[in-house]
Amino acid sequence: MRFASTDTSVKILGIVGGIGPESTIEYYRFILEGYRARITDESAPHLIIDSIDVNRGIAMLDANDLAGLTNYISASVDRLTRAGADIALIAANTPHLVFGEVERRAGIPMISIVQAACDHARGRGLKRLGLLGTGFTMRAHFYQDAFARAGLELVTPDEPDRAFIHEKYIHELLKNSFLPETRAAILAILDRMQKEERIEAVILAGTELPLLLRGADRDRLPFLDTTVIHVNTAVEAILRE
Repeated sequence: MRFASTDTSVKILGIVGGIGPESTIEYYRFILEGYRARITDESAPHLIIDSIDVNRGIAMLDANDLAGLTNYISASVDRLTRAGADIALIAANTPHLVFGEVERRAGIPMISIVQAACDHARGRGLKRLGLLGTGFTMRAHFYQDAFARAGLELVTPDEPDRAFIHEKYIHELLKNSFLPETRAAILAILDRMQKEERIEAVILAGTELPLLLRGADRDRLPFLDTTVIHVNTAVEAILRE
């Protein structure tokens, strides 16, 4: 059974969450803040979160079981749809490896974090950007392909640095551990990329990375926080008639 929104002018947003849990909390908080910055009657949007198991998702990625990951996320979108969502998003970057097929199967429109980030970078006039995320995201081509279609170039760290970032992501960030030494090491990687690769900005293509790095870009590189960018796109979408 689908439950209708009490305010038919505002769409109900469904969120595939839990991947990881801390960034899902960020999504919830930022969506409320973004909505209330636009709608000043003290109301709140109708959100539905289906929280899935990040460890199960990582196991599928480790096994390169993209069909299993697609089925797992599609089932979450189906639950959101049955619960009444009008539009949905996946509150993580790495699962966008299978976004195209999940979107194809979905019975409601979906908001891509990759496309939102690409539109934002292009709107800022950026041409050459660094890309940080899990090893899965940095090795894959779903970000590069979308940005290349827009005429933008992405650069990832070298292999040892990618391995370091991935290890810290899986074993620290996803476990809600944000250590100053990890922050310093990743900022050093970005300094090298800026010097050697001439990047103009960096895409934080992992929704836990802003929790570690937010506020550290003032004297370094502009950071494109994909959580904030995705949230802003989502708020605009649920308010769009």
